[in-house]
Amino acid sequence: MDTKKKIAIIGLGYVGLPLAIEFAKYFNVTGFDINASRVKSLNELVDFTHEANLNDLAQVLHPVKSGKGLTLTSNLADLSTCNIYIVTVPTPIDHLKRPDLQPLLKASQMIGSLLKRGDLVIYESTVYPGCTEEDCVPELERISGLQYNQDFFCGYSPERINPGDKINTLTKIKKVTSGSTPEIAVVVNELYATIITAGTHLAPSIKVAEASKAIENAQRDVNISFVNELALIFDRMEIDTADVLAAAATKWNFLNYKPGLVGGHCIGVDPYYLAHKSEALGYKPEVILSGRRVNDNMGMFVANKVIKMLVARNKQIQHAKVLILGFTFKENCPDTRNTKVIDIYKELQSFSIQADIHDPWANGEEAHREYGVNLVPEGDFTSYDAIILAVAHQEFQKINFSLLKQQGVIIYDTKSFINRDAVDARL
Repeated sequence: MDTKKKIAIIGLGYVGLPLAIEFAKYFNVTGFDINASRVKSLNELVDFTHEANLNDLAQVLHPVKSGKGLTLTSNLADLSTCNIYIVTVPTPIDHLKRPDLQPLLKASQMIGSLLKRGDLVIYESTVYPGCTEEDCVPELERISGLQYNQDFFCGYSPERINPGDKINTLTKIKKVTSGSTPEIAVVVNELYATIITAGTHLAPSIKVAEASKAIENAQRDVNISFVNELALIFDRMEIDTADVLAAAATKWNFLNYKPGLVGGHCIGVDPYYLAHKSEALGYKPEVILSGRRVNDNMGMFVANKVIKMLVARNKQIQHAKVLILGFTFKENCPDTRNTKVIDIYKELQSFSIQADIHDPWANGEEAHREYGVNLVPEGDFTSYDAIILAVAHQEFQKINFSLLKQQGVIIYDTKSFINRDAVDARL
């Protein structure tokens, strides 16, 4: 492999952009995205994800004579001189909740058209164990005509980006690395060790590294599903779940997870990748899939709880107005991928309720394009019969929920974000 590293980052989203910036502090990096408008915005120092440090981006943009720096492009030919390709494209699920590998396979095909002897391809996209070598490598070989582990090599280093988190950022999170041969594994590990101050963990194989990422999110999903199921039970018992968890958390080894909507591009998706591979091998995972079912039904539970509260107030359901605060999958972040707020919205609409959504972080055009939702601006909250706090954006702290409650508006809090005296119920 060429010792002079020229890195290509494929995909400039929440994962790829921070990675490109950090590597560009040490190497010659070309960031590629098929979205030309995204590239144009980044070259103008505009980042809709809010993940990038724009000062750092400004300092590394365009290579300098020292051989370090970043070039951003949507022209595939600009990657032809690179010898390390890092893939950070999305790995979503389809409408049947099956892994959708199309972005990953298309990225592999693009790289295959450029691949040269000695090149290294590293995948960061979350996949099921075996995907890199069983699905991606054959595409690299087919398009390039080269042979795996003889002419070119691969690595896998799962992304651990936490959107909206400004404390646990890329360089401060320990990185799992792996390679297709013992020698390449060392190369991959040393590459990431250049930028990851928290250190690296060299896994014994690509498949182990893939599995480690899959179970990280599956574990969280199952734990959250447990407390979500508790919330369903305690609602029938008419006791506050948050009070129960606070009492239980006084024991030193209690895992204090909170109930809530489980969406996003990781926790709400990755368990399906692990389950898919397991079922393909003849084993149907009971715990993982049961946890998914509980979490996928929480939006419907919230909507129906509010409907029952409206009925108890003698509100005419067909003419009721409900405002949902927040549409992104988590607080203080513009990411709407796999948001479960849409489930609340659709369930309310199925009862002919006028449901509005207000979110100061979400992109209105994206919400309409992806979900058919028209976000509303901040207005007169007293015109609503009920308000559901779905996402705990910092901007919602300024809302006087106590006054709204006094004026007869039903306040339902899914995040235990609002002062408990100002809410009628919470998840």
